[in-house]
Amino acid sequence: MLSKNQIKLIKSLAQKKYRQQLGLFIVEGVKGINEFLNSDVRLHTLYTTKSIFNIDKDLEVEISEVELKKISAFMNPNTALAIFYIPKPKDIDIDRLIVALDAIRDPGNLGTIIRLCDWYGIKDLVCSSNTVDCFNPKVVQATMGSITRVNVVYLDLERFVLDYKGLVFGTYMNGENIYTAQLPDSGMVILGNEANGISESITQNVNERLTIPQFGAHKKTESLNVATATAIVLSEFSRRSIET
Repeated sequence: MLSKNQIKLIKSLAQKKYRQQLGLFIVEGVKGINEFLNSDVRLHTLYTTKSIFNIDKDLEVEISEVELKKISAFMNPNTALAIFYIPKPKDIDIDRLIVALDAIRDPGNLGTIIRLCDWYGIKDLVCSSNTVDCFNPKVVQATMGSITRVNVVYLDLERFVLDYKGLVFGTYMNGENIYTAQLPDSGMVILGNEANGISESITQNVNERLTIPQFGAHKKTESLNVATATAIVLSEFSRRSIET
């Protein structure tokens, strides 16, 4: 049976402060757990209703479906829940295209953006300190394992942009048409907060403003979802790199 301390630990990891204090985070579901087991992220403990994982059995705890429901964040949990150690971020490769996020707050958006970075081969995703935690359980779930292949770094984004030596692109409602702009293989592209866009302090150090043009006849849509915008931006940067 699960002990009270085990349940308390698992429940506490839903909160950022405890994830940071303990250096641990949660992954749920067989597919997601296997993605992490096949990466260099270190396993702490795996709780499962079926012993189907190829791991050190000292790290595996078999539990009942009733117990799994007690510790899961989902209405219908899938077989297992695992606790992993939060990995240390790697050095940023400044010679490649970098994606930067300014105060993204929605876990689903961040998770999708991490998946997009993985899809388009973006190695480094830099985030402002007020962007949602990438080890939030909802973010981890939304990445579908892509977080194991993208280096997510939290930092003082304003300072990082100021010190960056390459071209800095920002996404705005008013800017140069992304489909006709000159887009290099390297540089940094910044996407802003869902409601407020890129902050003014960071905008001051943006070299080129990019916009995704509206093609609809009425042109009354206020904006695109930030994850949708990321998909379009990365698709266009990738297409140009293939053509050159």
